[in-house]
Amino acid sequence: MSRRHRAEKREINPDPKFGDLIVTKFMNAIMLDGKKSVAESIVYGAFDSVASKSKQEPLVVFHAALDNIAPHVEVRSRRVGGATYQVPVDVRPERRQALAIRWLITAARKRNETTMVDRLSGELLDASNNRGSAVKKREDTHKMADANRAFSHYRW
Repeated sequence: MSRRHRAEKREINPDPKFGDLIVTKFMNAIMLDGKKSVAESIVYGAFDSVASKSKQEPLVVFHAALDNIAPHVEVRSRRVGGATYQVPVDVRPERRQALAIRWLITAARKRNETTMVDRLSGELLDASNNRGSAVKKREDTHKMADANRAFSHYRW
């Protein structure tokens, strides 16, 4: 990590279909080997599938899913006098969003459906209904932070 200055944030353009920056970030996270058109077809296909299954606006379902996955607290390792403590800290909004996107994609890739479109749409629907493995990951993170609440005075 550089000590000189913070890395500057890159400007990203909103996606062409919905005009949403978060959908673009999500698409970029799904993308493998620079294949943007493949990632685009996966995301838009999943959104179409969500719209047909849930009879709701796909963007609303997507944002609800991300809100349900995003953690409020997490544990960071802190070394104090030869012992390492798991100290619970609040999560910054940018990191909350990044973690939610990452956990959603990881959970979707681990599902058993045949295509990535089906996996992603299933995980989006599950997450918007507060179930699924991405939501479980958030619950586990919160439980870990709650269990280590005694060390919160080591917060820096």
